[in-house]
Amino acid sequence: MIYLQLFLAFVQIGAFSFGGGYAAMPLIRAQVIDTYHWLGAADFADLVTIAEMTPGPIAINAASFVGNQVAGILGAVVATVSVALPSCIFVTILAILYQKYRKMTLMQGILGTLRPAVVSMIFAAGLSILLPTLFRDGVISFAAGDFKVRSAIYFIVALFVLRKWKPNPILVMLGCGAAELIIQLILR
Repeated sequence: MIYLQLFLAFVQIGAFSFGGGYAAMPLIRAQVIDTYHWLGAADFADLVTIAEMTPGPIAINAASFVGNQVAGILGAVVATVSVALPSCIFVTILAILYQKYRKMTLMQGILGTLRPAVVSMIFAAGLSILLPTLFRDGVISFAAGDFKVRSAIYFIVALFVLRKWKPNPILVMLGCGAAELIIQLILR
């Protein structure tokens, strides 16, 4: 039964997440946290971090992680294949149709209409990552202990460094990780 649930959850994510991995994050969050309760908000933030840091597409990495957490290696295989299957089918069909109808005004209009939807999904994904990082339980609250000051400082410094000097984002991630490691060693 768990394999069927994994299949249904991730085939839906694969079918409706246009725009890449970040656009898929709100859908993954809805399935993994809200619908099936496989992960909590803090675990989801870890999932996003791991999915981004490992090589490969974010949605595939997330599916593999969740599948493995829920049902082991076979669960990881089911979730990974399920999230990729709709894309394989859609891309094949779209490639055939695009080659045939690429000059049509209707086709250009459809592609233009999808752009704002993709931007809004990416924005929602960013918020779903940022809120659990800055606030306990992922809910905006400035009560004592609910706001994570160190995470906010890392976010602001990383954003500043990325905008000002435009280094490789991996180096910024490694710098933040090294800073936290040093802080953790000092606090012990």
